[in-house]
Amino acid sequence: MLYRLNIPMLKKHNQLFLSLMMAADFAVVVLAWVGAYHLRFTVEVAPVLKGDPGIGPYLRFLPVVAAVWMIALWMGGVYQPMRADSRFHEYWRILRAGVIGTVMVMAAAFTYREHEYSRLFMGLFWLCGTVGVTASHIVVRTMLREMRRRGHNLRYILIVGAGDLARRLVENFSRHPESGMVVVGMLGDAEEEAGSEYLGVKVIGAVEGLKEMIRRHGVDQIFIALPRHAHDRLEKTLRMLDDEMVDVKLAPDIMEFMRLNPSVEDFDGIPIVSLTESPLYGWNSLLKRVFDIIGSMALITLTAPVMAAVALAIRRESRGPVIFRQERMSLGGEPFTIYKFRSMRVDAEVHTGAVWATQNDPRRTRVGEFIRATSLDELPQFFNVLEGSMSLVGPRPERPVFVEGFKNGIPRYMLRHKVKAGITGWAQVNGWRGDTSLEKRIEFDLYYIENWSLLFDLKILWLTLWRGFINKNAY
Repeated sequence: MLYRLNIPMLKKHNQLFLSLMMAADFAVVVLAWVGAYHLRFTVEVAPVLKGDPGIGPYLRFLPVVAAVWMIALWMGGVYQPMRADSRFHEYWRILRAGVIGTVMVMAAAFTYREHEYSRLFMGLFWLCGTVGVTASHIVVRTMLREMRRRGHNLRYILIVGAGDLARRLVENFSRHPESGMVVVGMLGDAEEEAGSEYLGVKVIGAVEGLKEMIRRHGVDQIFIALPRHAHDRLEKTLRMLDDEMVDVKLAPDIMEFMRLNPSVEDFDGIPIVSLTESPLYGWNSLLKRVFDIIGSMALITLTAPVMAAVALAIRRESRGPVIFRQERMSLGGEPFTIYKFRSMRVDAEVHTGAVWATQNDPRRTRVGEFIRATSLDELPQFFNVLEGSMSLVGPRPERPVFVEGFKNGIPRYMLRHKVKAGITGWAQVNGWRGDTSLEKRIEFDLYYIENWSLLFDLKILWLTLWRGFINKNAY
């Protein structure tokens, strides 16, 4: 919510600026389509086997292409306010919208019988379009942020409140000078000493002087950041603002209740504050599932010889099943059956019950000791990913019997089940696996969920190659 300043609630785009941005993107999409044609048939980045069909069929289909891409960019959030958002988030939205737009264009082209467009051409168009739109946004956003740093296109903010919540707002605004949001001051209680300051922002008066301060400082926006118990001050402030031509924002004092990916949405005119929400829904969920299917199939193919060798070694050393099945907990707290190569004796828990593995665990077999130390026992979980009970990346799944104990003793433990369990995760590549701090593991798991993206998944998978397989805590 407000403490991140990364939701579209600070200021709507200037309509002229938005129109220019959309016009530039429309031109880029048109140029990308025409440029892809010339790369394919004039430059011939690959041999043309069926001859050049001429640019005619491509130009006739271009209006559909441009409309589809513009819709994808709009629906993908590319044109939402970016005053305090990071450039990375904007580029990710463009990349995602480009993929969706190109898939939609391919679907539309399938029904367009005049010409058959090759996959290579569509790939070139996607590349040109994505790079072109990203480049135009980089130029425009850089110019806009530089203007704001130089004192142009600013928004002047007055914060009603001088407590902890107001100071959090001041901290966030101070971290983002490029947003163009300038805090002119805070208004405190009548008894609070005017002139006290925080990070250079002074308490310039009391709520009673609100109207005067708006006129004196040319205020554009009011942020009300009052504590929950200050109902009378909130009501008085809103009454004073009834006839003022400023934008009014309410920062609710509910930070301590926020858990995971907080956000605000509108439900038929009623603002709804979401305190806990998974980032994986809609397109995000679909993209991650497609990524998991493709990735697991590729990894099963690549590791098939290794899995066959491990299975043979287990079979030769001891009797019993090669694959060990165990109940674990994943998305939504639902149980599932996890697959692993068996690394312990068949009767490992007959006398001990459900216990964690320990260093130099006497229940391990010789092969089991090796495959646990190298994480080769986890390879069958690629089939869990393929069937949909797990993901390639996510919090490691735990046994329900252990979860029952952890959820009562570790704050926010169950929030890790807002996403599917994974073979590897942010906690694991940072060394938090095996007999290590559960609190730190939860901290890293929740960081992953709050900051999820496909690029983050790729980063974790890359780090797993260097940090994840062999670890001193893997036993």
